[in-house]
Amino acid sequence: MSGKHSKRKNTGKFSVVTTCISTTLVLMLLGIVVLFVTVGNNFSRQIREGLTVEVMVSDTIHRSDLLSLQTFLRQAPFSRRVDYISKERGTREMNEALQGNMGEFIGSSPIPAEFEVYLNSAYANLDSLSHFEPVLRSRPGVIEVSYPRDVMESLDRTIPMVGLALLIVAALLALVSFALINNSVRMSVYARRFSIHTMKLVGAEWSFIRRPFLRRAFFIGLVAVLIADGLLGGSLYYLQFMAGEGEVYLNDLITPEVWAATLGIVAVCGLVLTVWCAYLSVNRHLRSDESDVYLK
Repeated sequence: MSGKHSKRKNTGKFSVVTTCISTTLVLMLLGIVVLFVTVGNNFSRQIREGLTVEVMVSDTIHRSDLLSLQTFLRQAPFSRRVDYISKERGTREMNEALQGNMGEFIGSSPIPAEFEVYLNSAYANLDSLSHFEPVLRSRPGVIEVSYPRDVMESLDRTIPMVGLALLIVAALLALVSFALINNSVRMSVYARRFSIHTMKLVGAEWSFIRRPFLRRAFFIGLVAVLIADGLLGGSLYYLQFMAGEGEVYLNDLITPEVWAATLGIVAVCGLVLTVWCAYLSVNRHLRSDESDVYLK
């Protein structure tokens, strides 16, 4: 009798361990997908915020019009940062790039003064800029408004497709995660179906029968979350502070929001899914009769 009890106890421990391992693996896979989605969003934002609009002004523009234009650009919703490049500075930079002096050949520099407007990512698209472009061109002293149309058109076409693909993959993985965790928890509950039926026969309330299963499911989910978040957090730390040491761009991609989203979603899914799956599985056995216990 004691041998059977010991064997049953060891079987229960093995079931808990296997369920915890399988849940951890699923949560890590889910966390990796969330990481890719959030880093992808930051990557697209970084690309868009790197785009600029060049507002070129006439050499004869009045100072009041120049200051008014500068104020307008800095207060515009599409503007993240505005840099003024004078005619002299623009000419000097062009001479350095060409390794020569344009004035020697054409008499005077053709480079006009300009405002270089760095865009907010939400406005770095053709639809938004096509709305503001006529307003900019109508300002006094503005002779040209230039921005990378081909690049924006490519981004407007590519980024939504990539984002949709990542969302579809994330949704499919969420379903797969639920199915895998559900199967693991169901097998754990299935191993104790006779105990559930026995407690039903002695008149125990359903809430009382469910309580130890939910408690164990919460424990399994908590351990799986701690392991998965620990591994994911260690990987993020290595990427950001060890492998990416000195790389500012990598730090811009792996932001605190990425940490919070990745680790937070893993924690919520790990705890909620394991407890919810245990609740459904126990209820399934509670609703079954005696014949079903031996057939399942």
